[in-house]
Amino acid sequence: MSFKTILLLLAVAGVVGIVIGYYLRLIISLGKRGSMELEIRKMKLDAEERAKKITEEAEARAKEKAEQVQSEFKGRERELKQTEDRLVRKEELLDKRQTNLDTESEVLGKKIAEVQSAKEQAESTIREQQSKLENIAHLTAEEAKNDLLQAVEKQYESDIEGRMRKLEIASNEKLEQRAKEILTTAVHRLGNSVVSDVLATTVTLPNDEIKGKIIGKEGRNIRQFERSTGVDVIIDDTPGTITLSSYDPIRRQIARIALENLILDGRIQPAKIEEAVQKAEGEINTIIKKKGTEAAYAARVPNLDPKLLQILGRLYFRTSYGQNVLDHSVEMAHLAGMLAEELGADPAIARAGALFHDIGKALDHEVPGTHVEIGRRILQKFGIDERVVKAMQAHHEEYPYETPESMIVQVADAISGSRPGARRDSVENYIKRLEDLEAIANNEPGVEKSYAIAAGREVRVIVKPEAITDLEARKLARTIADKIEKEMQYPGEIKISVIRETRVIEYAR
Repeated sequence: MSFKTILLLLAVAGVVGIVIGYYLRLIISLGKRGSMELEIRKMKLDAEERAKKITEEAEARAKEKAEQVQSEFKGRERELKQTEDRLVRKEELLDKRQTNLDTESEVLGKKIAEVQSAKEQAESTIREQQSKLENIAHLTAEEAKNDLLQAVEKQYESDIEGRMRKLEIASNEKLEQRAKEILTTAVHRLGNSVVSDVLATTVTLPNDEIKGKIIGKEGRNIRQFERSTGVDVIIDDTPGTITLSSYDPIRRQIARIALENLILDGRIQPAKIEEAVQKAEGEINTIIKKKGTEAAYAARVPNLDPKLLQILGRLYFRTSYGQNVLDHSVEMAHLAGMLAEELGADPAIARAGALFHDIGKALDHEVPGTHVEIGRRILQKFGIDERVVKAMQAHHEEYPYETPESMIVQVADAISGSRPGARRDSVENYIKRLEDLEAIANNEPGVEKSYAIAAGREVRVIVKPEAITDLEARKLARTIADKIEKEMQYPGEIKISVIRETRVIEYAR
């Protein structure tokens, strides 16, 4: 058998195998298809049975639900029917009540008309009777009323005056007692020293020979010193002292420190003088800043601008009637805070207003205007609370009292300035104030004589009893007080006592 024949047989055998395999596959697939159709048909039957069962169950539930809804609907219908019946009964009842009210209203209307008619008749009768009485008495009702009041007032004038006096005394005593309690509490709590720290304007010299060095050859040293410091140097025959004169307390203190340093150094010449003055200015600025910061801290007024503290510290070198202005301001801040706590005002505003009340005095010799107006501009420039400005601006009554704190600041100023030993006044000013007080009282009509006593804190006025009544004496006291307030300036308050003495003299023979 040849090789070709073998290949041919193998090819035929392969073809036959493929054909047989295809038919076998076809037979197998046909068998599987038949079984799948059977399964699909079975599943379809099962689905139909389940659908039928679900449908039956749904129909049963729907029927049950419909019966339930219908039952609820019938119950709701019965409730609505009952409600409708109740509303109908209520409406009938309201109609019946309205009918009764209308009937009662008609009855009341008739009664009102009857009362009005009776009232008009009574008024007419009263007018007729009053007219007859006026004709008989030849007086109108108003005239009779005035005559009666005048007679009663004249008859009981002394009783009325006595009661008025008792009420006035009692109320004044209560108010004065309460005021004294508040002020005493504040002053006792403060406890600050009243000794004023006034810086001297004289410089003590170790010997009189140093005066020649200060003057210098042909007066060069003293002229240079005066130009550099802006003060007048007065060298006289007084042993061991030199007087420094200037309207500016800051300049005066700079000159004092510079001169003391020059005396300690011993080398007094124009170049050294300029150096000493510059050094003294630096020391004074440091002191000013320190004193301003310490004052704000002591007064419990925080968060202030450093430039404002610098201005405040300048008050350390200012005095008023011998009282250090910065110490006076700090003392006032404590007093104002305590008074504000007692009276229910704002202590922080009161303290700040008191601390800044005289800040204008730090610049009043450099800026035109009163120290109150200058202080207002300073505080407004640095954005201080408007309530603080209102509190400080009224302490000399240049502005009205707009807040309770403004009145508290004024009271604290009076307390601090009038405390024993707080201030010093010259004899001339003291005598002049007493004379002015007595002159104001003596110029009033009916005044016999007057005396200013208690260091000008009280004026006793003796009046002529035949010229002034007791009621007029009260008016006289108020008039004198008003004139003193308008025409004079004084710390604290002045008491006016008007004395009317009545003497009855009889002789037994």
